[in-house]
Amino acid sequence: MKKRKLFASVAAGAMVIGSVAAAAPASAEPGDNADVEVTVDIEEITEPGVLALSVAGDSVALAEDGSTLLVRQFVGTLPTVTVTDTRTADEVPAGAAWAVLGSASDFVGAAGQEPIGAGHLGWRPKLLDGGDTGLVSEGEEVVTVVDEPTQPGNNVGLVDQELLVSTFDSGAVAGGEYTVNAELFLRTPADVAAGEYASTLTLSLFE
Repeated sequence: MKKRKLFASVAAGAMVIGSVAAAAPASAEPGDNADVEVTVDIEEITEPGVLALSVAGDSVALAEDGSTLLVRQFVGTLPTVTVTDTRTADEVPAGAAWAVLGSASDFVGAAGQEPIGAGHLGWRPKLLDGGDTGLVSEGEEVVTVVDEPTQPGNNVGLVDQELLVSTFDSGAVAGGEYTVNAELFLRTPADVAAGEYASTLTLSLFE
């Protein structure tokens, strides 16, 4: 009995040793190379679109034209304003609408002259490129405080935020670029003090 147990143990040990030897990998020879290909799939970064406003210039000089015995008039053209929307329709909030509004500060005299109120500056917006949808439109004319209204209540000048261009459906016009300018006119009493004046016309994009 003892011999049988010993024999069985030795046999089992031999079987284990033989199994390990068969599974061992072959050793590489010195100087051999082994290459491993490494791959990665990098997806393009998708930046969300934006709604932005730009203006072709930062100043405009008004020149006298069309004055009468009672009113002096100075005119010029607002530099082209561009609204760019690089968003997709899916990126636009439901029911969104955008608009560009403008308001002016008083004209301050360079030599201490009495300021000319912003109500003396008016504009007549002109849509240059509204796209093909027909959903982008220019604002209405705003005349000055020395004028009779051309539409009810529009003889206020650019004192408060007045509409330059807008759409009532941002999603429908997403992905486009739209341009507008405006005829500017400053109208003052004939006895306005001579000298240089400056005002700031602020344009703001809202949605």
